[in-house]
Amino acid sequence: MFDMTFYKRKKVLVTGHTGFKGTWLCRMLVNAGSAVTGYSLEPPTNPNLFGMAGLDDRMISIIGDIRDLDHLSSAFKKTQPEIVLHLAAQPIVRDSYKDPRYTYETNVMGTVNLLECVRKTPSVRSVVNVTTDKVYHNNEWCWGYREEDPLDGFDPYSNSKSCSELVTHSYINSFFDKPDSPAVSTARAGNVIGGGDFANDRIIPDCVRAMQAGKTIGVRNPYSTRPFQHVLEPLAVYLMIAQKQYEDKRFAGFYNVGPDDCDCVTTGELVDLFCSYWGEGAIWENLAEENAPHEANFLKLDCSRIKSVFGWKPKWHIAKCMEMTCRLNKIWLNGGDIPAEMDREITEFLR
Repeated sequence: MFDMTFYKRKKVLVTGHTGFKGTWLCRMLVNAGSAVTGYSLEPPTNPNLFGMAGLDDRMISIIGDIRDLDHLSSAFKKTQPEIVLHLAAQPIVRDSYKDPRYTYETNVMGTVNLLECVRKTPSVRSVVNVTTDKVYHNNEWCWGYREEDPLDGFDPYSNSKSCSELVTHSYINSFFDKPDSPAVSTARAGNVIGGGDFANDRIIPDCVRAMQAGKTIGVRNPYSTRPFQHVLEPLAVYLMIAQKQYEDKRFAGFYNVGPDDCDCVTTGELVDLFCSYWGEGAIWENLAEENAPHEANFLKLDCSRIKSVFGWKPKWHIAKCMEMTCRLNKIWLNGGDIPAEMDREITEFLR
């Protein structure tokens, strides 16, 4: 698929590095020998994976707000990155209903600020803006959305990510269209699962918290279909895109990243898998809410483009994803070696 040795000694800037996906991504990069700089707010949860992942002395961690252009610019000037991976976001649908302005400021103006820094930093050669599968106008139909389908997310989170896509398209057309311009892509990934996610209003963290408390798991939307995938799946794709377009700008584009149809399951089916792999009498109950904030019922992606362009295909089926997810979370609950388990999973995935 791609060669992690490419990243040895490459200067990489990761925004949102203290989050769940950002932490896993930084662990992959430092293991590959990259000179990694992270720019992000403080870890968003307590506990948090970033504090457990053994990254403190292996990368530069800059605590800052993506909305602060001056601070972000200083980070670019100081580190002169070659590759930029933009993960910083307000990522929770329900939180976007509570504070839509903050969501738009972070997800839209944060993208503008990042691309302004890229525009003014000649060292940058490759940029990947990570958005979401929820950027599309959702018709609740049974087939996957393609990259050419209309972008018009419903809720403030999804819509702000649609806007982030459009901002990126405009910058590509307006500023990054010269032969010496950096290559810029967006990656629209599905829902990720994996060990070490402690976010609110996400199904696997809710499951783990219920197990920790000895309670029944409550599921709000058991019949909603989502393109669940292990966190390492899209991260490897972001790195693949960043490498390929660094080497040849013709690979830059807009790419869906999701599981095959056989692994698109309902939330209830996902929790059934969790209970099976967790054991210990784990069970769940339907806690569907009346008048709950709108969330899509059916959503999956058509990933034909990335498969055709790169010869990519998902590596882990949903059962394997859940096995790895339960394994790391149990290691955490038992006070085990989190960095060692992360490295074991990364090595197995990339093999």
